[in-house]
Amino acid sequence: MLRKIRIALATIFFTGTTLLFLDFTGSVHQWLGWMAKIQFMPALLATNFAIVAALVLLTLLLGRVYCSVICPLGVMQDIFGYLGRKSRRHRYSYSPAKSILRYTVLVLFIAAIVAGIGSAVALLAPYSAYGRIAQNLLSPLWILGNNALAYFAERADSYAFYSVDLWMRSGVTLGIAIATFAIIGILAWRGGRTYCNTICPVGTVLGFFARFSLLKPVIDTSKCNSCGLCERNCKAACIDSKSHKVDYSRCVSCMNCLENCTKGAISYGLAKRVDNATQGEEGVSRRSFLTTATLFAAGSMAHAEEKKIKGGLAIIEDKKVPERSTRIVPAGAKSLRNMTAHCTACQLCVSVCPNDVLRPSSNLATLMQPEMSYERGYCRPECTKCSEVCPTGAIKLITKEDKSATQIGHAVVIRENCVTLTDKVSCGNCERHCPAGAITMVPSDANDKSSPNVPVVNVERCIGCGACEHLCPARPLSAIYVEGHVTHRSI
Repeated sequence: MLRKIRIALATIFFTGTTLLFLDFTGSVHQWLGWMAKIQFMPALLATNFAIVAALVLLTLLLGRVYCSVICPLGVMQDIFGYLGRKSRRHRYSYSPAKSILRYTVLVLFIAAIVAGIGSAVALLAPYSAYGRIAQNLLSPLWILGNNALAYFAERADSYAFYSVDLWMRSGVTLGIAIATFAIIGILAWRGGRTYCNTICPVGTVLGFFARFSLLKPVIDTSKCNSCGLCERNCKAACIDSKSHKVDYSRCVSCMNCLENCTKGAISYGLAKRVDNATQGEEGVSRRSFLTTATLFAAGSMAHAEEKKIKGGLAIIEDKKVPERSTRIVPAGAKSLRNMTAHCTACQLCVSVCPNDVLRPSSNLATLMQPEMSYERGYCRPECTKCSEVCPTGAIKLITKEDKSATQIGHAVVIRENCVTLTDKVSCGNCERHCPAGAITMVPSDANDKSSPNVPVVNVERCIGCGACEHLCPARPLSAIYVEGHVTHRSI
């Protein structure tokens, strides 16, 4: 019964979290957005210590149920493990804890947080790793299914569905998502929770607290006949049936051992005493780990595809991405420093952006973190979806009014690219569509009022939304583009 309850809860959390990355309308977040905010790393980086404390207390009470119920990457491993188990039953075996590897990865992870190396944090954070898998591998299939329904609905005079563009936001992020999916999938197929118990820093941290959990699988030696069924069905490889010991730091409370024990020798309850040998953590002192965990908490606080445009019978040349000195991040990010320090590159904001403005960075220092570019759209002042869904505080919640008055960058004019000078035609597209009224068309020659008009930007009013850059007809480079600001300011 306990195993069935665990599977039911895991199914609910896994389905809900996955839908957050598949939903391009943003409506699912109104109901299930809290599932992203209760993930361990997002809560820690958002300094939401109430949630972190709740997860630690949950672990101290029930063991690592977070890893087997709430964490989507953990549940994904269980799915692969189940498929592997179908091919060969009783395939697991006990293996000693890889303590040196586990704590080395954890220390490197903490060092990456302290040093602000967001790319390393993004690669190892389990929730973010699953987010990239869902957004890059599952979302295209979801959109294709939606577009198929929209196609047939339109022919039935129904508009219950609408078509959505399917495009690749970043080849680098896609490649990393595929590699992550393949590596973790193979490890789970062959060895169950290998990734959780050797690489995942969250698993290592929670594993320490799980050693002292109130309730845990306990072996009754008076009933056990050492048949080994518990060991061969333990996907965490943490049960040594010969010596009747369980490494609780690696146990994810999946309850497989309870279901497979034919003698009823394993129960989920209070353990009288657990010595150091049963933990499989020889060589790692509690004091050293507490120091590491403290550093972990302290440290955590401390080019996209271009849009294809159809021009009727005429072929319109693709617009090139301008080279910006400073990248642009959403208004709620406050600054590049805040974005780099808190973002785990889970891609949740990228998946819900209705204007196709956000896409993962390919820069090594900010690898896979969101940045803005305006080839496919511009950042509408009335849209705050990215700030509504961000679980880490990298993009803080912002109102529409505040966003309209926040300068994330400013427009820069390149006069030699302007079509009024190159093609001798009247334009003014940038002026007409600027929501801040920051652009004025003036004569290109101050001494000749009849000379072609060119745009002039009032940088004090410009908010950096990118409407001018996106709608500029100049090709291949716009005559006006947005340069980002290191720190945002109110205007």
